[in-house]
Amino acid sequence: MYKNGELIFYGGTGVCRVEGTETRPDKGGAREYYILKPICQSGTIYIPVDTQVYMRPVISREEAERLIDAIPGVKAEEIHERSFTQLAAHYEQLIARHDCDSLLQLLVSIRAKKRYAESCGRNFGQLDTRYLKRAAPLFFGELSAALHIDHDSVQPSIPKRLAHKQHTPTHATPGRTLT
Repeated sequence: MYKNGELIFYGGTGVCRVEGTETRPDKGGAREYYILKPICQSGTIYIPVDTQVYMRPVISREEAERLIDAIPGVKAEEIHERSFTQLAAHYEQLIARHDCDSLLQLLVSIRAKKRYAESCGRNFGQLDTRYLKRAAPLFFGELSAALHIDHDSVQPSIPKRLAHKQHTPTHATPGRTLT
């Protein structure tokens, strides 16, 4: 059971703070509910403690830093789906994994697709735009929570961290820099 004040990743909403629990009437009796406050949106969510909706603790600071450091090495997936239904199903699969590695892969791939479309003078697809707008808040919201920084500061902080890492010598091989 999650504790009051704990940050969790909840289903398709993303990072929420557990505000507490309360017992509410339910069919045939009473049921215990979490009271969740989404970090990147307004509102309150009441969800049964024994729900089937995916919930997990927010990643650690170390895991967030590992993800950021891995960004330059993430290869964009070439997406050749011609059917909108198949493309949407592929994107849904990545989001439904509820992990930052999958979200990062999705973001890198869609952004590469966007750059390619723009370089060819073509419009970027609405389906891709919709999934980019859906995945970005989930990914950056979790990084924000893990790193304890404002949501709007996450994206600008990534290039700064990567530039700093490139100029910081490693301890394992003196004289070399991280790439």
